[in-house]
Amino acid sequence: MQITSGLPKIFLLLFIGLSSTLTFGADEEWVTLIDGTEGMDNFNILGDANWSAQMNAIQVTEGSGASFLVSKESYSDFSLRVEFWASDNANSGIFMRCQDPSSVNDRNCYEANIFDQRPDPAYGTGGIVHIAAVDEPRPKAGDKWNIYILTLQGDHLVVELNGEKTVDVHDSQFASGPFALQWGRGVLRFRKVAIKEL
Repeated sequence: MQITSGLPKIFLLLFIGLSSTLTFGADEEWVTLIDGTEGMDNFNILGDANWSAQMNAIQVTEGSGASFLVSKESYSDFSLRVEFWASDNANSGIFMRCQDPSSVNDRNCYEANIFDQRPDPAYGTGGIVHIAAVDEPRPKAGDKWNIYILTLQGDHLVVELNGEKTVDVHDSQFASGPFALQWGRGVLRFRKVAIKEL
């Protein structure tokens, strides 16, 4: 009788201990590069847009052309988690495995787009420009907080926006390089950016 009543407690303690270890181990692999208003020192600024710490996030507005926060480190295989807020008219993107950190564009990087009003909506928000179009109904990111999880492992590229997979494709153009957060127009805020190397 004592053994039977004691078993559930033992299993419960083992489960709690195992769960704590797994959670801690998973969190430990992620490296936070932007956390609220902190972290701009992990990036180089490319372009003249106004990147500043405001409203518990890194906010960017106003520039004469596209501007970027380019990571100081290069990455090959990784998952990148980006929490962002975009105005409805925003033109932005997350550029990955960039080949030239001094000249970031959608031809020398993979760009997970943030552009609800893109003239060709197939490569709008949720797509990888020139690589993977987004099926209808196409997601929208405007005027709300969103979470991108971008996983690049070898030639396998996966994009998830707010828990929905929007891209799952293979492409081998770019193997490694820094990533960049873009401002093209509108208002953008980035409140948490974390990366896990695979």
